[in-house]
Amino acid sequence: MKEIDKIALLYVKDGQILSTLSKGKDTYYIPGGKRELHETDQQTLIRECKEELTIDIKEDTIKYYGTFKAQAHGKAEGIIVKMTCYMAEFIGEIKANSEIQEIRWLNYSNIDIISPVDKLIFKDLYEKGILK
Repeated sequence: MKEIDKIALLYVKDGQILSTLSKGKDTYYIPGGKRELHETDQQTLIRECKEELTIDIKEDTIKYYGTFKAQAHGKAEGIIVKMTCYMAEFIGEIKANSEIQEIRWLNYSNIDIISPVDKLIFKDLYEKGILK
């Protein structure tokens, strides 16, 4: 079984979570991405947020939230994505950058337009009263 190692930023405001739509895709994803060789979780989170959202994560505010696993969206059966999630503060204005087509605030009612692993995260946030 193959596992895709990804890091994600959970940024929730007013009961909604920041999500992104990559160019050419039809499913929204929580911002983040794959770790590069020898990167720590924190380094991956900082790099991916800069690349996708043009924001600078404040490293001393990064807090682990949880790790979730599910079938990888659009991949062959048995390919699993492992999403390690963090919350953090940042500097800068959120803007779509590089491969991001759209930034959108989603809530639990949008569960039908997100990836399988994001559904697990949305459910967890919803059950804890963080996501509306």
